[in-house]
Amino acid sequence: MPKETELKLRASRETLAALREHPLLKKRNKSGWQTRELLNQYFDTPERELSAAKVALRLRRDGDAVIQTLKCCGQSVAGLSERNEYEWPLEKAKLDLKKLDDSCWPAQLAELDKKTIKPLFTTDFTREFAEIAWGRGKAKVVIEAALDLGTVTAGKRKEEICELELELREGAPEALLELAAELSATLALMPCDISKAERGYRLLDEGSYDLGLPSVDLAPEMPVDDAFAVLAWQLLGSSQRLAEQYRHTGHWRLLQDWVQCLAELRALASSLGQAAPRATTRALRSSLDALLEDWRPLVLAGNDDEDVRRAAPEQFAEELLDPRWGQFSLETSRWLLARGWTVERTKRGDRQGSAQLANWLAHLLFEEARTLQLPLYQQQPEDLAEQLPRIERLLAWLHHARQVLESPELDRLYGELNKLHDLANQPISDEVLEARVQQAMTVFQGRAWKHLLKSPSAR
Repeated sequence: MPKETELKLRASRETLAALREHPLLKKRNKSGWQTRELLNQYFDTPERELSAAKVALRLRRDGDAVIQTLKCCGQSVAGLSERNEYEWPLEKAKLDLKKLDDSCWPAQLAELDKKTIKPLFTTDFTREFAEIAWGRGKAKVVIEAALDLGTVTAGKRKEEICELELELREGAPEALLELAAELSATLALMPCDISKAERGYRLLDEGSYDLGLPSVDLAPEMPVDDAFAVLAWQLLGSSQRLAEQYRHTGHWRLLQDWVQCLAELRALASSLGQAAPRATTRALRSSLDALLEDWRPLVLAGNDDEDVRRAAPEQFAEELLDPRWGQFSLETSRWLLARGWTVERTKRGDRQGSAQLANWLAHLLFEEARTLQLPLYQQQPEDLAEQLPRIERLLAWLHHARQVLESPELDRLYGELNKLHDLANQPISDEVLEARVQQAMTVFQGRAWKHLLKSPSAR
């Protein structure tokens, strides 16, 4: 079955110009830059049933050639996407519905009346492209680098297309991330798994861009390494989609959720003990700390200050013009793909990484809850902020993995612990201190907390 594996990176016009002359691409450019004008018409039913099934149908005019393309549901994680793709050359620019037969047409659309499919929006752009040779040891890798500049048009609404697209022609998918990471060291390149088609749908309906990724299905018996990997990919991918949509809409809630994704990834990465030695997570933690140092105080301030909220989109646009965000995203993707936390760890670390999630998590939460010593903060509530990293580790695992534990009222504990976390972040006042005392007592006296404080071996 034909597939395309590609990496999309949002860029500015200035960055596209710099990429044309980038020494790395110049050195490995085997074909020279070529130019094409690509005119694309996308189709769907009035109810947008193709979009709902994750299917894209288009006609492309490329010079004198007309190509009909069907892209079916694939997978996209942290900007790196893989989809099934079918193409047919046509004699004229008219959709040929007969090509959409059972050999390619998705089963979930079997009952669809194809005659209801109509033109919906266009994506017209100029593409400068070249074949890049990228060696990985003795393995041959060929990547097509494409600089796309143009416009998505849906009715009277338009959005600029300005991106670098790296498509794998031959070799391992990891090479796409390696090339992108090197380019992002000095250029602002934002990994972005929103396709040109999704941008068209978003112009028609702002809410059509799905921020949610497929839910993570954790099982009690799965290894800790696997659980961390799927959660980290989920958080990284979600953070990229939130960044893209906040850049587009400026809705405050998206920025709040973006910061929470980064904070949860930071908490999970620091919770693995010998399964992820500190040396293996240092670069990730350092990058996350730098981002959170800038953006978490802004979000906390903006929750109560409308002026801060109004100014935030412009500040975020400046963040995306800096290489920092793109480089973090790409390097983290490479680290996750290589399972970098498992490198050179001890045999004990290997045992912890292969331990069953439910057993390991029960011990982790027991140690974190015991060490937190909540009764102390009923007496010294002014010191509660010192325990924010520990509270965040508890919250991150309770948020994403509490379904694997056999403990009572974990949903309620998660909610009450969140309230304590919010109070720990608030400036100290007599009212806040009293609220901290009361909330610490509420958490400590809850059934779930009492259960966590029992040693797992004694349960």
